[in-house]
Amino acid sequence: MSSFSATLYSRDNCPLCDEAYEILDRYGFSIETIDISQDSELLDKYEMCIPVVEIDGKVRFRGKINEVLLRRIIGSRL
Repeated sequence: MSSFSATLYSRDNCPLCDEAYEILDRYGFSIETIDISQDSELLDKYEMCIPVVEIDGKVRFRGKINEVLLRRIIGSRL
């Protein structure tokens, strides 16, 4: 499987964030993880909707990854 890049906005002790990371990893993504608690602007922006997943600079998922949509995104890039 080809490697794709994603940015995962998350924070510690977030089970949905852990799940999002595992899903992205399973699909072969190179994952940049950003802890929103280290940046007040990101905390204000994303606090109530993490995890947030960006693919190709565009927010694709908030809260939970829809694997059907993720596979479509991957398929459209092959």
